[in-house]
Amino acid sequence: MQQDVLTGTATPEPAPAPSTRRRQIADGVRDSSSAGLGIFPLGIALGLLIIQAGLPWWLAPALSLAAFAGSLELLLVGMMATVTPLAAVALTVLVVNFRHVFYAFSFPLHLVKHPAAKAYAVYAMIDEAYAVNASLPEAERSAPRLLAMQIACETYWVGGGLVGVALGAALPAPVKGLEFALCALFTVLTLDAFRSRSELPSVLLAGASSAVALVLTPGLALFTALLLFVGLLLVRHVFTTTRTAVAQEAADA
Repeated sequence: MQQDVLTGTATPEPAPAPSTRRRQIADGVRDSSSAGLGIFPLGIALGLLIIQAGLPWWLAPALSLAAFAGSLELLLVGMMATVTPLAAVALTVLVVNFRHVFYAFSFPLHLVKHPAAKAYAVYAMIDEAYAVNASLPEAERSAPRLLAMQIACETYWVGGGLVGVALGAALPAPVKGLEFALCALFTVLTLDAFRSRSELPSVLLAGASSAVALVLTPGLALFTALLLFVGLLLVRHVFTTTRTAVAQEAADA
């Protein structure tokens, strides 16, 4: 104890017992089940779209491993099928996945200590993993639980893609309406996050951003809505922080 004080270093936290680690891993896999109900069918939709677009089957696992992002991969399939210019592909990737930058502000990456494990946690920081983790109490979060949940989510995605490829090769006619699977998944995740955190102001700001974007820039509605929503959230954060500081000063006085 005295040596820790003198050297200014904190005693490292003890590693969890094997039984505790196994329980945390099991909890992580169980946490992924709700998101997996949407990820696996969405992976099937990706595999079907790849086959229906006339692209080679191995693109399903290749895209799932190289760019673990469901919405982006579905967009890339259409772009690859129509031979979209590289500049347009790069801009689309930036617009669609730019939201992940903000995930890092509240995603518990600090729980993961090993560099390789932390790199994987960053790579697998998808919407579903963020939404599932956000619903967990702070005391129940841990590195084994987080990583197990992310690995399970990627397993659902890669496995669903392979199943979709097999179905696409077996079906005689193309399947219509697969694009709605992504919209349905995000709708379910939004409702789940709202129920767990009761963030009515954020929901209202998101709805207002979407409505304004559809009216002002219907051709770039998604990009405009994301920028507007981020701006409104920043304004709300500044307002909430200022009001809290004023209330604290009044209480101290």
